[in-house]
Amino acid sequence: MYAFLLTILILDGLLLAAVILLQAGQGGGLASFGGGTTDLVVGGRQAATLLTKTTWICASLFMVVALLISLVAPNGSGSSSEVLEQLHQNAPTAEQPAELPLEGLPVAPSPDSTAAPAPATPGQ
Repeated sequence: MYAFLLTILILDGLLLAAVILLQAGQGGGLASFGGGTTDLVVGGRQAATLLTKTTWICASLFMVVALLISLVAPNGSGSSSEVLEQLHQNAPTAEQPAELPLEGLPVAPSPDSTAAPAPATPGQ
């Protein structure tokens, strides 16, 4: 069911894109300037053509099928994908870090540790 709905959604999306690209631009932004005179140049409101009706039908079908897919889609909580299962199987386990070769050797004092302490502030 999920694969069928997904196929319908993809085909409907392609048809919707084709129908939108076939439509002629109406110049809606320019039609508001200059009162009604630009309607003569740019073009006024046209009657609903076959392409606009097809656009509305395809867009409505797209929304309905997308909603159905969201309801039918398998949940990730109950089952996981094969890729995630393989990642969990191949993941390295937490091990103790290897001992560094210098960890057992004594640490030499830094040259600043043998310096004289700072003088006290005058007045105390």
